[in-house]
Amino acid sequence: MLTALGREVAGRARRILDEVRSLSDVARGAGRPLSGPLSLGVIPTVGPYLLPGLLPAVRTAFPDLQLILREDRTARLVEDLLAGRLDLLLLALPVDAPGVETFGLYDEPFVLAAPRGHPLAAREQPAQAELANHAVLLLEDGHCLRDQALAVCSSAGALETAFQATSLNTLAQMVANGLGVSLLPALAAPVESQSAPGLVVRAFAPPAPARRVGLAWRTTSTRRPEFLMLGAFLQRHLPAGVRAVPPPDGC
Repeated sequence: MLTALGREVAGRARRILDEVRSLSDVARGAGRPLSGPLSLGVIPTVGPYLLPGLLPAVRTAFPDLQLILREDRTARLVEDLLAGRLDLLLLALPVDAPGVETFGLYDEPFVLAAPRGHPLAAREQPAQAELANHAVLLLEDGHCLRDQALAVCSSAGALETAFQATSLNTLAQMVANGLGVSLLPALAAPVESQSAPGLVVRAFAPPAPARRVGLAWRTTSTRRPEFLMLGAFLQRHLPAGVRAVPPPDGC
């Protein structure tokens, strides 16, 4: 256990290392923006469905950028961002943490996932209100997607089941096997449908529920201009099915 003096010394050492890292980032950014190592944390309901299509374009445009990827849930990613163990996050917004700045990338609709033969599977474009009194499967606690889907289901009067999935893949398999219906992010639906025979996906009637996905970094980061540059680049290469967030007024 560290003494009071030990904690003070450790704290000062961390601050010195942060300053050294910041100076290095400033020098690198002034010479070659988006070069060198960049540790990026990404949530599991975004990374596997977005990054495979984007990373080749990023590598081509920024060949000197060394992306170090780490997948985890939101709470741990934000903790590591604030501790300096990660430089940048790709996650669902908003981020409820002081000292964090965000950049909205895109809005992604949720789609309905239902088993073949379910009444909602027969609807071409079901309304959110039609979820009422239907059993809905969700991810387990700790996934931000659970909270977002739960808000949609609660407003529609849907019934949450006791089952909680650990991943979108498990969720899709359980739906395909008739345990209930669920909500999937639009980019995840085609991927998960391939491995879940019997899964039917339907777009909701407007206004469809959606989530906003974006970047987040420390407000003290000297790499803010680089992150904004990367965000603008990613918006120009978004896949079909999502809509880029318009820039704020005055930008």
